[in-house]
Amino acid sequence: MLVIAERINASRKAIRAALEAMDAAAIQKEARAQDAAGADYIDVNGGTLPGREPELLCWLVDTVQAVSDKPLCLDSPDAAALAAALPRVRTKPPILNSISLERARFDGVLALALEHRTKLIALCQGESVPAASAEDKVALGAELVERLTRAGIAIGDIYVDPLVFPLGTDSRSAHATIEAIGELMRRFPGVHTTCGLSNVSHGLPARKLLNRTFLVAALSRGMDAAIVDPTDSQLMSTIYAAQAVFGRDEYCLGLIEAFQEGRLAA
Repeated sequence: MLVIAERINASRKAIRAALEAMDAAAIQKEARAQDAAGADYIDVNGGTLPGREPELLCWLVDTVQAVSDKPLCLDSPDAAALAAALPRVRTKPPILNSISLERARFDGVLALALEHRTKLIALCQGESVPAASAEDKVALGAELVERLTRAGIAIGDIYVDPLVFPLGTDSRSAHATIEAIGELMRRFPGVHTTCGLSNVSHGLPARKLLNRTFLVAALSRGMDAAIVDPTDSQLMSTIYAAQAVFGRDEYCLGLIEAFQEGRLAA
């Protein structure tokens, strides 16, 4: 499973403070920790300081790349911020997080993805409210896949995010998302699915337990990427175990390697 590391996000108080102070050491400490913990991509988000997102996203790209060779996930709905940051990316083509069916966002981000040959996280979000039911999630996801592939994006470069909402505000959201993941993976061979995992537990107790439980259920339906905290050793251990159980880790070699390297939290 593709692990997209979530911790360098301006919505976190510590990261916002580091951005305000331009504290490179704090950002690089997070980048190193996530790299060492097994991240495949490092997500960078600088979007909560009004008017400074292009500047801060560029700074985050430079700051993280100074200490990690892991590819980046550029996290912004603002095509201008993405356009500013993309030329600074030195590693292999990044993931753009994200595109949706909102017209301005779709057109701007699509043009950048085609120009720079990037991967895309595609949110099941239309011009109005995000899709809540499994049926609506699948309908929006299908439209995204069809429009993106017609425009020239390879299906293997699309990561559909059905958008899971906090269970504390929508008790059916996790199940609807899991059902949508299964149907999208069935309907579009070669497409990927992902989610912002920690959304499911926002505002609730026992967040890590809820995150791990939802993760296993989503993996059982085919989800093959997630935006997660790779420094959560129990979560990462759950990924290794689930990959083995669902037949995605041939001869359990990934599980064995993680055990031998002391990365499993039993």
